[in-house]
Amino acid sequence: MNTADTIELFRRYVVPNYGRFPVVLARGEGSHVWDAEGNKYLDLFPGWGCNLLGHCPAPVVRAVQEQVAELIHVPNTWYTEAQGRWAEALSQRSFGGQAFFCNSGTEANEAAIKLVRLHCMPKRRYKIITFAGGFHGRTFGATTATAQPKYHEGLGPLMAGFVYAPFGDLAAVERLIDDETAAIMIEPIQGEGGVNIPPEGFLAGLRKLADQHGLLLVFDEVQTGCGRTGEWFAYQHFGVVPDVMTLAKSLCGGVAGGALLTTAEFAPSLRPGMHAATFGGNPLAARAGIAALEMIDEQNLLARAKVIEQLFRDRLTELAAQCDVVREVRAVGCMIGLELIQDGSPVVKGCLERRLLINCTHGTVIRLLPALTLTDEEAHEGCDILCDVIKGLPTA
Repeated sequence: MNTADTIELFRRYVVPNYGRFPVVLARGEGSHVWDAEGNKYLDLFPGWGCNLLGHCPAPVVRAVQEQVAELIHVPNTWYTEAQGRWAEALSQRSFGGQAFFCNSGTEANEAAIKLVRLHCMPKRRYKIITFAGGFHGRTFGATTATAQPKYHEGLGPLMAGFVYAPFGDLAAVERLIDDETAAIMIEPIQGEGGVNIPPEGFLAGLRKLADQHGLLLVFDEVQTGCGRTGEWFAYQHFGVVPDVMTLAKSLCGGVAGGALLTTAEFAPSLRPGMHAATFGGNPLAARAGIAALEMIDEQNLLARAKVIEQLFRDRLTELAAQCDVVREVRAVGCMIGLELIQDGSPVVKGCLERRLLINCTHGTVIRLLPALTLTDEEAHEGCDILCDVIKGLPTA
């Protein structure tokens, strides 16, 4: 089918809840995708952050191909070796905890909310402090945890028990803690909020408050986890270990998968019968997840993330010096934000016309989540296009 035929098929049969670009993607390899007519695009936002290893990474493809011929799905009332090995691999790379598996980031965060409430129920605590500009998912609890009014429109009344603090304001967090507070939940680096990096000492301050008041500290690492920032998990940059961590997006190299990790102390609170995910930790996701972790290790991709960060930082800082429309450059590993002083949607459109795929979040932040496998040549090509488009913006 050509592009027009596929778009018409969607118009007739698919719920129009997404704003879609008029492009039909047909295949991908590395940091490139091709549309239905065979046009090639450079993708600096592959899979909305899910394709951390690029499109169709060979080790993940092989693992899934092998597994799909052996066992596709069994219920979680049975054991599988792959799920156990996957949990072990994540535990060894993080804080030595235990894993609950699901299918997405919002599911992982719902599991975290349940775990918090179940653990704190004997003390009659249920409130969770989250942060302005944060994003935790689209299901009802995760939507309520997301302290952005635009995602709440038309959905009220929202779920009770969430209170919001300004990101980076430790004193405000302390003022919100009361006898009913159970946890603090935060993205260690905000993603959808605009690649917002916390001020020095903020996460450590949250850890201290949590310890002082007997609260759980939950890190939503759905976007930052699994090597995106140049460490296995973003908390490792700050030396602050959470009690609960949620993962998804790049967890399985592009295959759907999510996880909650928590310590052996808190894991029993998510007791049998209180939570589940039918497809969570299925053999395909488990094999893909193991292959993704092994690929990062074997190809030294954590170190590569830091090289890519510096390349983009240098190029975009140079752009900022030349172009008044750029307010700030923010980058941690392969998580890059370029804040403009005006609407960024014309930049996304201009780049698409030149077959470069990027994202704009919060209206003015150009967000790039390139693959760890991006080459220097591809990075410079993308920067050339992006810089040309931004320099060509009309001035006010």
